[in-house]
Amino acid sequence: MTGSDNVGSINNIPMPPASPTPEVENQEGLSSWTPADYMRLLNVTTAKCLAILLVIAFGIYHSLLHATYGVTPCKGLLKDGMYKGSQWQPWGCMMHKYTRTDSERCFRYNRFWGRRNHLVYIGDSRVRQLYTASRHWIEAGLDQIDIHGDLARLGNTPQTDLSWENAAQNLKLDFIWAPMVNETMFKSLQRWKTGPGPTVIVIGAGAHSINISNGSETTLDEHRRNLTRLKPDLENIVEFGGTKVLWALQAPVNWDKLNGTSKVITNDAIWQYNSQSSKVFSKSNVIVWSSLYRLGEGTLDEMTDGFHMSPIALSKATQMVLNLVCNDNMNFNDGSCCKSSDRPTSLQIIAFTILGCGLGLSLVVVLYETVCKRHPSHHYQHYQYQAIPRPGQINICNLPLNNVTTFLFSLAKLAMIVTYFYVCDRTNFFMKENKYFTPINFWLPVLYMTVLGIFFNEESSYTSIMHRDQTDEWKGWMQLVILVYHMTGASSSVPIYMHVRVLVSAYLFLTGYGHFTYFWQRGKTGITRMIQVLFKMNFLTIVLCLCMNRPYQFYFFVPLVSFWYLVLYSVLICPPVVTAQAVEDSSSPVTQYLYLVLKFAALVALVSMMYLSEVFFEKVFVTRPWKALFVTTDDDIHEWWFRWKLDRYSIMFGSMFALMIIVGGKLKMYDDSNHGSLWPKSISIPISLAAIVGLGSYTIFSFVCKNKLDCNEVHPYISFVPIISFTILRNLAGFVRSRYSSFFAWFGKLHVELFIAQYHIWLGADTHGVLVLIPNFPVINVLLTSFIFVCACHEIHSITVQLMPYFVPTDPLLVIRNVIIFILILVPIGIHDGMF
Repeated sequence: MTGSDNVGSINNIPMPPASPTPEVENQEGLSSWTPADYMRLLNVTTAKCLAILLVIAFGIYHSLLHATYGVTPCKGLLKDGMYKGSQWQPWGCMMHKYTRTDSERCFRYNRFWGRRNHLVYIGDSRVRQLYTASRHWIEAGLDQIDIHGDLARLGNTPQTDLSWENAAQNLKLDFIWAPMVNETMFKSLQRWKTGPGPTVIVIGAGAHSINISNGSETTLDEHRRNLTRLKPDLENIVEFGGTKVLWALQAPVNWDKLNGTSKVITNDAIWQYNSQSSKVFSKSNVIVWSSLYRLGEGTLDEMTDGFHMSPIALSKATQMVLNLVCNDNMNFNDGSCCKSSDRPTSLQIIAFTILGCGLGLSLVVVLYETVCKRHPSHHYQHYQYQAIPRPGQINICNLPLNNVTTFLFSLAKLAMIVTYFYVCDRTNFFMKENKYFTPINFWLPVLYMTVLGIFFNEESSYTSIMHRDQTDEWKGWMQLVILVYHMTGASSSVPIYMHVRVLVSAYLFLTGYGHFTYFWQRGKTGITRMIQVLFKMNFLTIVLCLCMNRPYQFYFFVPLVSFWYLVLYSVLICPPVVTAQAVEDSSSPVTQYLYLVLKFAALVALVSMMYLSEVFFEKVFVTRPWKALFVTTDDDIHEWWFRWKLDRYSIMFGSMFALMIIVGGKLKMYDDSNHGSLWPKSISIPISLAAIVGLGSYTIFSFVCKNKLDCNEVHPYISFVPIISFTILRNLAGFVRSRYSSFFAWFGKLHVELFIAQYHIWLGADTHGVLVLIPNFPVINVLLTSFIFVCACHEIHSITVQLMPYFVPTDPLLVIRNVIIFILILVPIGIHDGMF
C-alpha cells in the first residue's frame, strides 16, 4: 500500500469550507439522532469500550482496597470468609487443602533452608483445641471430624501447658495456658522479648473473663486496658522476632447447649470483647484472626457442648494455619492465600518490552495526528470539515491506515490485553476464589445458555450436511459448556466429566472433518495454508507462553489440535495425493479411494503401536529439541500422554466420516441439496432411533462407569458413537439442518480464544480458581468477568486476523523466511530452557 492510498491520512484532506462553523454543524448532527441511531450503539465496539471502562473502574476499586485497608491474600485468609456447603471460602483468596504429605513437605522444605517450624498457641481451652487439632493433623493426618470423641476428652484435660516436637521436620508445637489477658499472658511472652520468635503465635482470650465475672462491664474495661498493655509486646515480637502473631477472636457459642455457669457467656458479650480486640489491634502489625468467628458461627449446631468449637471448624482452622505458614514456600496452584506474586522472568520482561514498544509507538502516532488536528499550522489547508455522523459511525480521530500503523495499533491493543492477563493471574492485585461444584451450579447456566441459543436462531444459506454455520454453532455451544464445566469444577462428577471428554473429542472430530473436506475440495498442499492454520490456532498461545511464563503444553488444547492437524496434513500430502480433482481425472476412482483408506489404516496402525508401547511413545516425544513442546513445567510427559491417548483416533474418525459423506453424495445415497429430509421417512425413522440409542448408550455408560481411569480407557474406542449420532440427528430433517443458532455460532468463531483466555482472565491461578473482581457478590462477579472475558477474546480474534498477513504472507518464500526467523528466535529460548 502506498502513501497515496492511505485512507484518512492527513495529507489527503483538502481545506475546510468557511461555513458552516463546526459548532453549528455539531449541534445539528446531535439533534438529528433518532432512537434507531442510538440502537446502533449496541454493537461489539461499544461493548469493548464498556469493558475497558469496567476494567479501569475495577482497577481503581482494588487500588483503593489495597491502599485504604491494606488488603492482601494473607489478610483475606484471616479476615473473613463463608461456608459453601462444607467447603470454607476465605475472602478473596484460594485456600489449599493440605494433606499430611503436603504439610511434611512444607516443614522439611523450611528445615532444608534453615527456617524454624515453631507454632505457639496461647490462651484458653478453645485455643488449646486449635493446638490439639494442628498436632493431630501434623502427627497422624487425622481430620478433626474423625477424632470427635478425642477432642471432647481433650477439652476436659487439666489446665496445663502442652508441647510436642518432631525432630525429622524440625517442628515444635507449644500450648501455653493463659485463659485471661493478665500477668500470666504477659509472662508467657517474655521468652521472645529478645532474639528470634516462633514462626506463628496464635493467641486469644475473653470467654473465661466473661464466665468468671458474669459479664461485668468492669472486667470488659480491664480486658481492654490489658490488651493495650499487651500490644507493644506482641508488636515487638512481630517486628524484631520475625513472627506472625494472630489474635484469635472469640467464636460464638450455642447458648441453648450451654450448661451450668457457662450460661453467662452470651454472644452479645463475646461480640463486645471481640470489638475491643479489633479496636486495639486495628492499626497494628498484629493480625486479627476475625474469620475464626465466622468459622464458629457457621457450625453452631455441630458444637457438642455449645462452647468448644466443632470438629468441622477446627479442621478448617488448621488448614488456615497451614496455608499461612506454607503457601509462600510451596508451589500449589490452588493456594493463593499468603502467597507472593511470581517474579517476572527475563523472557517475560523482554516480551513485554517488545509489546510496550508497539504501544509506545502507537501513542506517538496518535499524539502526532491529534496535535496536527488541534494545531493545523501548515497542515491546515489539507483538512476538510465533515459533519458529525450518526452513532455507530463516529470516528474520533482520522488516523492514517497503512501497513505500519495497522501493525503498530494491533500490537498496542495486544499489549494492553496481555497486561490485563498478567495483572489478573500473575499478581495479587485482583482476588481469586476456590471453585465450588454443585449440580445446580453447573446445570442452571447450561440451561440458560441453551434457551438463549435456541431463541437466537436464523435461516442458513447452506443446506449441506455439517455446513459452516452448523459447525460454528457446534463449536460455540460446546465451548460454552466447557467454560461452565471449568468454572464450576464439575470434573468431580464422572458423568459430566465423560460428556465433556466427548466434547473435546468432537473438536478433534470437527478438525478432521473440516480440514479433510477443505483439502478434498481445494486440493491445496502448499505451506502457506498449513502455516495460516497453525498461526490462527497458536498465536495467542505463544504470546501467553512468553508473557505468562507457562510451557506450551500448559494450554493443552492448542498443542493437541495442532499436533493432530499436522498429522492429518502429513497423511493427506503423502503421495499419492488424493483430492476431488484427482478422483475426477483418474480412470479408476475406486483406486484413489483405496489409497486414502490405506493411508488412514497405516496411521491407525502407527498410533496403536505407539499406544501399546509407552516407552516408544516417550522416546519419540521426549527427543530434543521438540521435547519442550510436550512436557510440563516439571519436565513431565505424562500430561501429554494422557491427552494424546484419550483422543488418539478422533481426528481419524472425523476424516473418515468426511470421506463417507463425500462418497455417499457421489453415490446419491442421501440428498442435502434442499430443505427436505436426507432420506425418505421409511429410512429416516430407523436411523433416528439408532442415533438416539447411540446417544443414550454413551450417557448410560457414563453413569455406569464409576472410575475415571476405566472410563478413559474405553472412551477412545466409542467416542465416535455419540458424535456421529448427534450429527445424524442434527442433519436428518431439512428444517433443522438449514437453521442454526447465531448465538452459538458467534461464540464458535472465537472458540480458540475462549478456550485459552479463560485460563487467566475468567478463571484464576491457572484454572484452579475463579477470578473475583467484586467480592461477596458471586453472580454479579461472574456476569461482569464473563462480559470482559468475551470482549477481550473477540478483540484478540480480530488482532490475530489483522496480524496474520504480516507473519504469514501469501508468498510461500516469504512464509518460509518468516518460519526460519521464528525458529531462530526460539533457539536462544530453547538453549536457556535446556531444549538443546
